[in-house]
Amino acid sequence: MEEWIGQQWHRLITHWAAGGHPEAAVTLEEVRKPLGLLFRCGGGPAAMRIAPAADRTVGGPRGWLQRAAGAGTRAALPEYQSDVLALPATLAVFADRALNRDLYLWLAALGSQWHTARPARPGWLAHNLAAEQAARAAFPGLAAAHDRLRHAQLAQRPPLHRLRGPAAEAEAWVQRALRGELDGATPGTARPALPSSATAPVWLWLDNGQALAAASRRPTEPPEPPEGRDATAPGSDDRTRRRAERVRDERHAAPLMLFFRAESILSWGEFTKVQRADDDSDDGHALDAARDMDVLAIAEDPGNARRLASRVRFDLDLPSASADDIALGPGEHQPEWDWKARVLRPAHCAVQRMVAREAPPFAPDARLRTTARQVRRRLEVLRAAPLRAHAQPDGDELDVDAWVRHATDGAAWRSESPAVWQRRVRAERSLATLLLADLSLSTDAHVGGAGQPMRVIDVIRDALYVFGEALAAGGDTFEMLGFSSVRRQNVRIQHLKGFDDAWAAPARARIAAIKPGYYTRMGAAIRHATARLAERPERQRLLLLLTDGKPNDLDVYEGRYGLEDTRHAVQQARAQGLTPFAVTIDDAGHDYLPYLFGQQGYALVHRPRDLAQRLAAVYSQITRTQI
Repeated sequence: MEEWIGQQWHRLITHWAAGGHPEAAVTLEEVRKPLGLLFRCGGGPAAMRIAPAADRTVGGPRGWLQRAAGAGTRAALPEYQSDVLALPATLAVFADRALNRDLYLWLAALGSQWHTARPARPGWLAHNLAAEQAARAAFPGLAAAHDRLRHAQLAQRPPLHRLRGPAAEAEAWVQRALRGELDGATPGTARPALPSSATAPVWLWLDNGQALAAASRRPTEPPEPPEGRDATAPGSDDRTRRRAERVRDERHAAPLMLFFRAESILSWGEFTKVQRADDDSDDGHALDAARDMDVLAIAEDPGNARRLASRVRFDLDLPSASADDIALGPGEHQPEWDWKARVLRPAHCAVQRMVAREAPPFAPDARLRTTARQVRRRLEVLRAAPLRAHAQPDGDELDVDAWVRHATDGAAWRSESPAVWQRRVRAERSLATLLLADLSLSTDAHVGGAGQPMRVIDVIRDALYVFGEALAAGGDTFEMLGFSSVRRQNVRIQHLKGFDDAWAAPARARIAAIKPGYYTRMGAAIRHATARLAERPERQRLLLLLTDGKPNDLDVYEGRYGLEDTRHAVQQARAQGLTPFAVTIDDAGHDYLPYLFGQQGYALVHRPRDLAQRLAAVYSQITRTQI
């Protein structure tokens, strides 16, 4: 009974002290699309994503009710980080819902100018003033909304007579800035370099998340990314953007010393040893504990390094030569784009082409053979259909586009036979296709729900078989490769079928032998495929990428680094006259594939079982528009 009363009291007092205007709340998901459009139209980095911000400690005075409830000390403030614009998951700052929505739009506009703002003085306040000035110039239509937001924010600021000392001075500078009395481009001799925690939250401004950049440097052997874990194990999914720093675990440096934190006596917190690199168990409180921390301290355990290294060597690193695939040739080196240094590092990745040592015969079931026949017939109809030759001097139908060009060109009127007709012709196909399949460890996951779950690798295997059957029946030239990686020194290209290989039992057997590999260094694999296609004499050359997730690897190749390198590789492929196109079963593909391949350069398959049919449809559409 006593515990129940305590819970009810905590719920009530927390609700009373929460503040805000929940009836006028606007969520980030409601406005995510217009925010992304506004951010990129203003010049914001295209590779940056918008994510929910995490709660952190804030300053400012608190009322007696907030002090009694222990509230008012944490809030999810907007923040600009190196690769993420972190915004509150919900905004209920003002009583007007339209004003809360305008606040989201203003923060996106402010973030789009943050990286180019040149403040006259260092500090949080000066940087926001400079970015604010640039945002108003870039988006003049938001000036009126920004003025309303400033007046509404000023009405919520704490009175200066309630503050003392440095807090009063800091609040005075903030209020002067909100009233428009300070100019971000003009140096001010008396203006202090205020930290964001010196005052109550200013919801119209962004915090700079680069303060922890030096503390967040990666160790030489970072822990495995989520792609390396067991995809069938349950886990908590939290997309909130959190601050973290790398720290050293000193417990093993002095084994005879007992580390003791005296402040733990007066706090409810406790230290929990979590070996995330070699133990994925969860006590159920890890996510709750993370929500109460401003900065997550990530430390490696030196005492477990030797044991972990030996196990990683066995599970993830390259196996011995007697059990490994057969290497084809001496290998090659591929460059890699370093987006931070803005340079293409030559010979940065070692790429090795491999072929399966043992490949049992492939015996497709009746369902798969039926699908292959259906796809083959669809492509045969496409090849048999005559093409339309445009801008011809004679024909059976008027070419509207050619007529418009003719009508707007004065010199063309003097031509006795204008080329404004179109007619059906029989054209010879000149097409080479390279299908590049992602064989990373994430393909060991199961998809399809509780009905008939299948592994992603099995779905890819079926799609490769169906696609090969369809292309071979029509006589098209094609090659099939798989890829995975373990850091830049070991990028493995799995040879499935070459351009000069026949579609026969050996090629089908190699497709049947594919298995989940390691990680996804996508840029090096695309560059290798580009070099293979560039050697082909065909007029049209198509590079199809089949993947289930983002590019990543064990070293720095994750996040924006991997995205920028992959985008650079795709642009290089286009520059050589190739047509790169991605087909993915990743539900989050819309977040990053438009940046990598363009709005019309990818296809998202919502039902993995339909991958083979969708792949054939994509192939038909691309070849119809190009040949």
